[in-house]
Amino acid sequence: MSDSPENIQNVTVLGATGSIGQSTLDVIARHPERFRLFAATAHARLDELRDLCLRFNPVFAVFPDAARASELEQALRANSCATRVLAGAEALVDMATHPEVDAVMASIVGAAGLLPTLAAAEAGKRVLLANKEALVVAGALFMEAVRKGGAELLPIDSEHNAVFQSLPAGYAGELAPSGIRRILLTASGGPFRTAPLDSLASVTPEQACAHPNWVMGRKISVDSATMMNKGLEVIEAHWLFNAPAERIDVVIHPQSVIHSMVEYVDGSVLAQLGNPDMRTPIAHALAFPRRMEAGVSALDFFRLGPLSFEAPDLDRFPCLALAYQALRAGGSAPAILNAANEEAVAAFLDRKLTYPGIAWIVAETLERVANQPVDSLAAVLETDRRAREMARGMIEARVA
Repeated sequence: MSDSPENIQNVTVLGATGSIGQSTLDVIARHPERFRLFAATAHARLDELRDLCLRFNPVFAVFPDAARASELEQALRANSCATRVLAGAEALVDMATHPEVDAVMASIVGAAGLLPTLAAAEAGKRVLLANKEALVVAGALFMEAVRKGGAELLPIDSEHNAVFQSLPAGYAGELAPSGIRRILLTASGGPFRTAPLDSLASVTPEQACAHPNWVMGRKISVDSATMMNKGLEVIEAHWLFNAPAERIDVVIHPQSVIHSMVEYVDGSVLAQLGNPDMRTPIAHALAFPRRMEAGVSALDFFRLGPLSFEAPDLDRFPCLALAYQALRAGGSAPAILNAANEEAVAAFLDRKLTYPGIAWIVAETLERVANQPVDSLAAVLETDRRAREMARGMIEARVA
């Protein structure tokens, strides 16, 4: 990646108003000589999208609702901003595959990010992957798209980025020839790591969203509390690093200083450490294979304090066990898991479902929706539809 002006990298940020998108924009703003925001997309936060357009002046902005997209364009014109505003899901794909785009930050939360992320891979872009669903829902299809399209896939989740940094240079997707025994994904344990089990039935959305270490969106914060987020990361790690379920372990590390580790057969364990700030993996992926300033404060070992580790309690975190179950089942089971979880978390945030009800809905949906081969995107989307329909029906029945 050249630093010369004529080789400034054009970046599309899918999900620019979310927490990952905002951190990406912060890193880009620190290096205007290296990166340019080419396109920014948002799902609902129109005012925030307007503000970032006025600040970064991207070539394009995308908003799903056509009427509000027109409203945005008028506001930008009134402020002499030349950003073109597009509307609809097709425009997301267009911005992910545009010939002038070099890198795509895929940070749209949920299954909505699947199509543009897959399209970016097929188009051979540098894909900075923060959208879990591309691998969880359609891992085989997505990795095939990466291979056929010649895309460069760089993980943004702090855990997978840490593993990536701890792997041997040029790792080709084979654990044994690389001398790797296992991958260790660390987890904070979330806000309920030590809460009495009988108190979980009364957990509120506000409590579940109060993560002790990270600032994140509401959905991912709930996933962190249930450890479904870690379960989805186990499935991601399977696809990213070609690792079977039995070679991926989860370690609770409440301080969130060690972001993940790779254990080798000679007894060595390589770990990536840093302050809990998503700008670190974002800057790493944007600059790869080089390094650059991310605005993250240095880790002060003299003030760090003790680091602790513990095994996850699957009675406390049944969603983690369900994710391992889905990974081992293969086929469409991970897609069913993801769809059911999205519906259950949304219901919990709307106060229609209790906190323990999230795991119950996911488990029942996995049991009731048939596991089928995932051989096309249409099959993935149909599985997603059926699982959501099943989950919603059970949620409505519980509410009634």
